[in-house]
Amino acid sequence: MKWTLLLLGLLVTGELSFQTTEACIPFFEGYASVVSGSRLWLYQELQAFDATAEEKVSLEKIQDCYREERLRNILLEPKIM
Repeated sequence: MKWTLLLLGLLVTGELSFQTTEACIPFFEGYASVVSGSRLWLYQELQAFDATAEEKVSLEKIQDCYREERLRNILLEPKIM
Protein backbone atom coordinates (compact mmCIF):
# COMPACT_ATOMS: atom_id res chain seq x y z
CA MET A 1 0.00 0.00 0.00
CA LYS A 2 2.84 2.39 0.84
CA TRP A 3 4.47 1.85 -2.56
CA THR A 4 1.19 2.51 -4.34
CA LEU A 5 0.77 5.83 -2.54
CA LEU A 6 4.39 6.73 -3.22
CA LEU A 7 3.98 5.96 -6.92
CA LEU A 8 0.74 7.96 -7.07
CA GLY A 9 2.43 10.89 -5.32
CA LEU A 10 5.33 10.84 -7.77
CA LEU A 11 3.00 10.70 -10.76
CA VAL A 12 0.95 13.66 -9.51
CA THR A 13 4.07 15.68 -8.70
CA GLY A 14 5.56 14.93 -12.11
CA GLU A 15 2.35 15.90 -13.89
CA LEU A 16 2.06 19.19 -12.00
CA SER A 17 5.64 20.18 -12.75
CA PHE A 18 5.13 19.37 -16.44
CA GLN A 19 2.07 21.62 -16.64
CA THR A 20 3.91 24.43 -14.88
CA THR A 21 6.77 24.46 -17.36
CA GLU A 22 4.33 24.03 -20.23
CA ALA A 23 2.51 27.21 -19.15
CA CYS A 24 5.65 29.37 -18.85
CA ILE A 25 6.18 29.96 -22.56
CA PRO A 26 2.66 31.25 -23.34
CA PHE A 27 2.78 33.50 -20.26
CA PHE A 28 6.06 35.13 -21.24
CA GLU A 29 4.93 35.48 -24.86
CA GLY A 30 1.84 37.33 -23.65
CA TYR A 31 3.87 39.43 -21.22
CA ALA A 32 6.36 40.36 -23.95
CA SER A 33 3.53 41.34 -26.29
CA VAL A 34 2.11 43.71 -23.67
CA VAL A 35 5.50 45.21 -22.78
CA SER A 36 6.52 45.62 -26.42
CA GLY A 37 3.90 48.27 -27.09
CA SER A 38 2.91 46.65 -30.38
CA ARG A 39 -0.85 46.31 -30.72
CA LEU A 40 -0.43 43.96 -33.67
CA TRP A 41 1.66 41.53 -31.60
CA LEU A 42 -0.77 41.87 -28.68
CA TYR A 43 -3.77 41.01 -30.89
CA GLN A 44 -1.91 38.03 -32.34
CA GLU A 45 -1.22 36.65 -28.84
CA LEU A 46 -4.80 37.31 -27.72
CA GLN A 47 -6.15 35.51 -30.77
CA ALA A 48 -4.21 32.40 -29.74
CA PHE A 49 -6.05 32.42 -26.38
CA ASP A 50 -9.51 33.33 -27.77
CA ALA A 51 -9.66 36.44 -25.59
CA THR A 52 -12.97 38.18 -24.98
CA ALA A 53 -13.55 41.85 -25.81
CA GLU A 54 -13.23 42.79 -22.13
CA GLU A 55 -9.87 41.02 -21.86
CA LYS A 56 -8.62 42.80 -24.97
CA VAL A 57 -9.61 46.20 -23.59
CA SER A 58 -8.00 45.53 -20.22
CA LEU A 59 -4.71 44.37 -21.77
CA GLU A 60 -4.73 47.40 -24.08
CA LYS A 61 -5.02 49.62 -20.99
CA ILE A 62 -2.10 47.83 -19.35
CA GLN A 63 -0.12 48.25 -22.56
CA ASP A 64 -0.91 51.98 -22.50
CA CYS A 65 0.52 52.16 -18.96
CA TYR A 66 3.75 50.67 -20.24
CA ARG A 67 3.85 53.17 -23.11
CA GLU A 68 3.60 56.22 -20.80
CA GLU A 69 6.96 55.87 -19.07
CA ARG A 70 8.35 53.05 -21.10
CA LEU A 71 11.75 52.22 -19.60
CA ARG A 72 10.79 53.04 -16.01
CA ASN A 73 7.65 50.91 -16.10
CA ILE A 74 9.29 47.97 -17.83
CA LEU A 75 12.36 47.74 -15.61
CA LEU A 76 11.37 49.27 -12.29
CA GLU A 77 7.65 48.61 -11.97
CA PRO A 78 6.90 45.01 -12.98
CA LYS A 79 3.99 44.91 -10.51
CA ILE A 80 1.73 46.53 -13.13
CA MET A 81 1.24 43.08 -14.63
